[in-house]
Amino acid sequence: MKIVACNSNRPLAEAVAAALNLPLTQASIRRFADMEVFVEIHENIRGEDVFVVQSTSYPANDNLMELLITLDALKRSSARRVTAVIPYFGYARQDRKSGPRTPISAKLVANLITEAGADRVLTLDLHAGQIQGFFDIPVDNLFAAPLFARDILERYKGRDLMVVSPDVGGVVRARAIAARLHTDLAIIDKRRPRAGVSEVMNVIGDVEGRDCILVDDIVDSGGTLCNAADALLKNGAKSVSVYVTHGVFSGGAVARIGAASIEQMVVTDSIQATEAVRVSSNIRQLTIAPLLAEAMRRISEESSVSTLFN
Repeated sequence: MKIVACNSNRPLAEAVAAALNLPLTQASIRRFADMEVFVEIHENIRGEDVFVVQSTSYPANDNLMELLITLDALKRSSARRVTAVIPYFGYARQDRKSGPRTPISAKLVANLITEAGADRVLTLDLHAGQIQGFFDIPVDNLFAAPLFARDILERYKGRDLMVVSPDVGGVVRARAIAARLHTDLAIIDKRRPRAGVSEVMNVIGDVEGRDCILVDDIVDSGGTLCNAADALLKNGAKSVSVYVTHGVFSGGAVARIGAASIEQMVVTDSIQATEAVRVSSNIRQLTIAPLLAEAMRRISEESSVSTLFN
C-alpha cells in the first residue's frame, strides 16, 4: 500500500499514514508561476495499491484540480489500483437541479474523478447519499456517527440528552446518533412564510430541561446552527452543543459561533483547521484518522468495509 498526500489536509494524511505505520509516498505537488498545478511522484508505484488523500474544501477548485492531476499522474505511473480518499467531498451540496437551467455539479465532479483515473472513492458523510450513484466505480461512504456517539457518551454521561436535527433533511443522520445514545429525537422545522419575512423555526419535540445535541453534516456560515440553538433555548432547553462532520467555517463563522449560545461545537478534521478554529474556546476537533486508516487497510486487504458503517 502507498499513500500520497495532496495539499488540502496534509496533517490528516500524515496521521492516517502513522496509524498504518507507513511513510507517505514521496511526491511533489506544486504550482508554476501562472498557478498551474504540477505533480511528480518520486517513487516507483508500478503495480501498487495507491491511496491519495485530498479534501476538496476551500479553495475547492484548486484542491479539486490537485486531486485530478494527482490521479492522472498515478494512473500514468502504472499503479495497480488508485483510491481517492476524499474526507470532505466538495460540490456535494449541488446534487440536484436547484432551478431551471442549473447544473448538477456533484455529478460532473464524479465524472471528472472517474475519468482522471480513480478506481474507487473513500469519503465521509456525503451531504447526499445518492451521490454514490453518480459514480460508476465503488464508493465507500463512511459515517462519523459512531465517533460522535462515543464522544458524547464520554462527555455527557448522566445528563438528560436530546438529539436534534436542524432540519428535516438531516433526520436520518440524527436518528442514527439518537439510537446509539438510546435517547429521544427532536426536529427543527424551518419555514419562511413569504419572501422578505424572517425564517421561523418550529421545534418538534419537547426539549424543555434537556441538554440538546444538534447534529449536522456541514457547518458553513454557522447561521442556521446558531439560529437553531437560539430556538432550542427559547423552547426551554437546558444547554445546546453541536456535532458536525465537516467544519467549512466560511466568512465570520468562527466569530459567530463564539458569540452564540452554544456550549461547544465539535467537528472532525476532515477539513484542516484554520488558526481561528484552533484558538477558538468553544470549537473542538475529533480526528477521523483511525477510521480512514482502518477502511484503507481493509480495502487494500480485500476485506469487508461494511462493518465500519455500523
